[in-house]
Amino acid sequence: MKILFISLGCDKNLVDTEMMLGLLGREGYSFTDDEAEADIVVVNTCCFIGDAKEESINTLLEMAELKSSGQIRVLIAAGCLAQRYREEIQKEIPQVDAVVGTAAIEEIGEAVGEALAGTKRNHYRELNEKPAALRDRVLTTGGHFAYLKIAEGCNKHCTYCIIPKVRGQFRSVPVEELTAQAEWLAEQGVRELILVAQETTLYGVDLYGEKSLPKLLQRLTEIEGIHWIRILYCYPEEITEELTETIAREPKICNYLDIPIQHAADGVLKRMGRRTHQEELRRKIGRLRERIPDICLRTTLISGFPGETEEDFEELYRFVNEMEFDRLGVFPYSQEEDTAAAEMPDQIAEEVKAFRRDELMELQQAISFEKAEAMTGKVLEVMVEGKVADEDVYVTRTYRDAPGVDGYLFLNTTAQLMTGDFVKVLVTDYNEYDLIGEIYHE
Repeated sequence: MKILFISLGCDKNLVDTEMMLGLLGREGYSFTDDEAEADIVVVNTCCFIGDAKEESINTLLEMAELKSSGQIRVLIAAGCLAQRYREEIQKEIPQVDAVVGTAAIEEIGEAVGEALAGTKRNHYRELNEKPAALRDRVLTTGGHFAYLKIAEGCNKHCTYCIIPKVRGQFRSVPVEELTAQAEWLAEQGVRELILVAQETTLYGVDLYGEKSLPKLLQRLTEIEGIHWIRILYCYPEEITEELTETIAREPKICNYLDIPIQHAADGVLKRMGRRTHQEELRRKIGRLRERIPDICLRTTLISGFPGETEEDFEELYRFVNEMEFDRLGVFPYSQEEDTAAAEMPDQIAEEVKAFRRDELMELQQAISFEKAEAMTGKVLEVMVEGKVADEDVYVTRTYRDAPGVDGYLFLNTTAQLMTGDFVKVLVTDYNEYDLIGEIYHE
């Protein structure tokens, strides 16, 4: 029996997918990425914003057609959309044989087996149960880097966000389990660990009574074979001096932080339910750059949040211009049902949201161009991602580039390199988002 697994949404969802693949593999199932060969399809869904929800629904409907035609035997919906809209899925897409909630991924084998036997049953657990931390994952990232999900859920309850309703309260995975998982990943050839959670900076508060990310990082740096450790999704107000010092001190930890600030106007931040303000953002960013001069800072913003005035937007624009983030993404506000922001007055027109997003991204493009120009002549260590077909060019990433969201460094060389290799490169040229280089010879 062959299973086609379709994983949608974020990297945290991808970790769940890899764990479910591992569980199914141990039960004897094989996998395919060709729907024409599949007997079983599992769609791991997302519902964070409207576009993600639409993609998940459309994917389920496409797979439902395959089920109706007899091309596949079993269709299972998992993940956030399945957790949030299980009754609607059962009613509107009867071809779905089982719905597996976000806290019940360890029951995926049972769900598939029951569906093959003709039994329809949904699988849910209490959202606030201990999160899964399975080692025997099937890596889908190429094997040279992997995501390590260090916590599940979120306690922040930002007014625009549905995550606490579909993922539950913040729960950390114990250090021992994460260390064991990371050691196993290293044994599989993983060279870069990317730490993810809804909020990595609060790691450990529920288990150990204090922010314990620095202690976890220290343990992970001791693992042989791991060359880079990258940290994503750090809430600015939770970044401690201890964390900053740990990043500055440990060579394995990339001088890179993803800090999703969402906005810079204090009034908008307050309506968003964010627990910071612009002065604190400036202070935190300044301190990080002072202590770690070559740090690469990524952020994400929301344009057109309810009540965002032209003055609010201009303040945000000035802030972005002054802060000169190395990496930046902007998402138009998505009005999600069952969130406080969805009921707020002064909702912004879609064309205004899109216009403001485009203005910010145009500004960021100019900033990124200048940042890339400043890298010319520098020597950087890069990780090889692959080779351009029929050319003496390798696709690589620097410490400044997280996979899937940032740029690349295109390395011109006739040398024979393997995916996952680390080499030193002299940056010789650039474009808006990518660098170009050659192997550095000392």
